[in-house]
Amino acid sequence: MWLLGYFPSHQPMAIEQKLDQIVARYEDLQKQLEQEAGDPKKFAALSKEYSDLEDIYHGILTYKSLLQQKADAEVMITDPDMRVLAEEELMTLRPAIEDMWKSLQVLLLPKDVDDERNAILEIRAGTGGDEAGLFAADLMRMYQRYAVLHGWQFEVLSLSETGLGSVKEVQVSIVGKGVFAKLKFESGVHRVQRVPETEASGRVHTSAATVAVLPEVEDVDVEIRDEDLRIDVCRASGAGGQHVNTTDSAVRITHLPTGLVVAQQDERSQHKNRAKAMKILRARLYDLRKQEQDQARAADRKSQVGSGDRSERIRTYNFPQGRVTDHRINLTLYKLDQVMQGEALDELVDNLTADDQARKLGAVE
Repeated sequence: MWLLGYFPSHQPMAIEQKLDQIVARYEDLQKQLEQEAGDPKKFAALSKEYSDLEDIYHGILTYKSLLQQKADAEVMITDPDMRVLAEEELMTLRPAIEDMWKSLQVLLLPKDVDDERNAILEIRAGTGGDEAGLFAADLMRMYQRYAVLHGWQFEVLSLSETGLGSVKEVQVSIVGKGVFAKLKFESGVHRVQRVPETEASGRVHTSAATVAVLPEVEDVDVEIRDEDLRIDVCRASGAGGQHVNTTDSAVRITHLPTGLVVAQQDERSQHKNRAKAMKILRARLYDLRKQEQDQARAADRKSQVGSGDRSERIRTYNFPQGRVTDHRINLTLYKLDQVMQGEALDELVDNLTADDQARKLGAVE
């Protein structure tokens, strides 16, 4: 029972046994992977579990090693010739053990099953007229740069523009490792304070845009029956070249049980527009189902992003002062340019993640 004596006073044996079970399971999986190498289906399932346990397993071994070093130093301290050296070692080991214990606590938290998924990012202009649309376009570029920095694929699924570089609504697919885990806290109303280029008096205007981040899911995650869909096709409208208004390529899909509607017309091919629309619909239905199962998420998708009103904000981008403030964690960074370039966005994301972990740990305790 190598961990006994360093756990918090409440239920130390239960925590110790849990970590011992993880070590045993991980080492058992190593053996099973060798035995099931010829069965691709079983091997894939075992590999996934093995990978999920890898960080906590090595963390436990590191923690075990630190505790053993501490025990050895406590024995050494009884030797007058080794006392000074042992005391110095203990001064180093105690904070290292404490830090490792905190890391283990985080690793033991239940994981969001969607964290490793790709994401559907939706941005809509809120209140503020043309300036809100320009800000929505700025947010799209910010997330695009952030995706590039992380080596993710960024694909625009649907884009509705209102001219002058203004975006009314955009839907994007972002593909890569841990995309949803990084972006899930971006959902909500983003507020901007700046002087519009058209403002002659130099007065600061406040506008807003809404962001929704949904986990991208496969067909197996959400069952969509053909009889639950109404699919309308028509000729695309707006800018788009010669095919506009000449072929029935635009697709509008209505999910009758929920009333969710998705429209696509960006592609020349009706088949491609339908595929994109179904991808977005699956993500929205999956998110709706998760909301119903987990009250931690909003009761419906609308409450995730709010109404787009300026007062319902999670974050404010103040251009005159060069600052970004996340109101959920009361964090202000005077790095507006770096955030908009995607370079400093991780500072916000990491702090939001840490705050979420702290809340979960508090709930456990």
